[in-house]
Amino acid sequence: MALRAPALLLLLLLLLPLRAAGCPAACRCYSATVECGALRLRVVPLGIPPGTQTLFLQDNNIARLEPGALAPLAALRRLYLHNNSLRALEAGAFRAQPRLLELALTSNRLRGLRGGAFVGLAQLRVLYLAGNQLARLLDFTFLHLPVKERHAPNLGELHLQENSIELLEDQALAGLSSLALLDLSRNQLGTISREALQPLASLQVLRLTENPWRCDCALHWLGAWIKEGGQRLLTSRDRKIMCAEPPRLALQSLLDVSHSSLICIPPSVHVQPLELTANLGEDLRVACQASGYPQPLVTWRKVPQPREGRPRAQAQLEGGLLGLGGQSASDTGSGMLFLSNITLAHAGKYECEASNAGGAARVPFRLLVNASRQQPQQPAQPPPPAARPAGREPGPEAGSMAFRALGLATQTAIAAAIALLALTALLLVAMICRRRRRRKKARGPPGEGALFVNDYLDGPCTFAQLEELRDERGHEMFVINRSKPLFADGPAEAPADCGPAEGAGPGLRVPPPVAYEIHC
Repeated sequence: MALRAPALLLLLLLLLPLRAAGCPAACRCYSATVECGALRLRVVPLGIPPGTQTLFLQDNNIARLEPGALAPLAALRRLYLHNNSLRALEAGAFRAQPRLLELALTSNRLRGLRGGAFVGLAQLRVLYLAGNQLARLLDFTFLHLPVKERHAPNLGELHLQENSIELLEDQALAGLSSLALLDLSRNQLGTISREALQPLASLQVLRLTENPWRCDCALHWLGAWIKEGGQRLLTSRDRKIMCAEPPRLALQSLLDVSHSSLICIPPSVHVQPLELTANLGEDLRVACQASGYPQPLVTWRKVPQPREGRPRAQAQLEGGLLGLGGQSASDTGSGMLFLSNITLAHAGKYECEASNAGGAARVPFRLLVNASRQQPQQPAQPPPPAARPAGREPGPEAGSMAFRALGLATQTAIAAAIALLALTALLLVAMICRRRRRRKKARGPPGEGALFVNDYLDGPCTFAQLEELRDERGHEMFVINRSKPLFADGPAEAPADCGPAEGAGPGLRVPPPVAYEIHC
């Protein structure tokens, strides 16, 4: 017993958390494990012993792995960074961890994976990326993970569930020939290609459930593959690959849908106009409308034109890929070719291409550039007020190039706005007329609405009398000039009287067939 007591005491000391000289403050350090979880850390703490093999940094606020933060930890075997705030992984962030076997990045805020993010992880076996905000997996995302070797098999498990992945490119999983488990459940995948899963020669478990699958001709292969032998990779739960669209197949299992029901509608493309002439320095927009099922991807390209004295291969480089805003991008459903500050180099042939699983369609477009820059013209005289409705700004004419270059949605919005303005004006006119009719019907006090006129050619009324009436009742004073009849029916007597007329207040009664000019 005397010999066992010191040994037992030594064992207890090894098992208890030790605050070694190199252990960071507030962390717990063991022989080869360091725990720094739930400490509200914003960066990887300094002073972690170089011999650490397991590092817990979960449940902190780490938003970025600073360059060189993990450089001293070459012996690291397991790194747990789940439940942090990582938004991106810099290229070579784990370059100094060639012995790392397990990397947990679950429940961070990663939106994309840059090329080279996993460079240096020569022995990585398990990678957790679940619960992030990944939307796309581009070609060769995991290419820098280790290749299969005799003594160092490469990645075996890849967890991508609970993201927002809607696109898995054909070569996104290239190089993962030893992958045994792939979890893509609970994402936003609508389709997946046979080529995307082709590199996975060692796959044993595949999870695809809880995605909004689009059951069209692009998924022919998946249903046939599962029935022929792929079902060995799926559990009974994972075989429930449910259709989300089209509506007629919604909530049906892909395995229960016949191949004849998985259809695609090839795209059709419309560009209007097919040819335009632009001036130097102008901006130009040309809409390309595409329809089909599934919704086509639309891409603008400039058709390369070989020039004299240049090899054809060099001319090909000039024809770039154009998308929205002139960028190298694709658009779903409709694409807008946008060219700003047009030069002579913009002239030439363009092509709008729409493609989906059912095929592809192309429409050519030609742009001509006027070599002479337009001189500023003298401003034209504005039209008379009657030529333009009040309250409306002049818009582009329907036949002008500027209006034709607008997209269909923009033209529709302009037409709707004009119609709304016209309707508003009609409603205002109707309200004003209705109020006037009500005022005419309402009976007012004696003298209300009477016209007080001074006939300076006839009658006993004087200006003084009219001024007196106006002062008392607030009426305006008018003067009639009998020497200027407005009708040619001949003169008629119209005696003026200061007394009240029939059905009206005091004033002058003018016979209906005769009208005269009246001055204020």
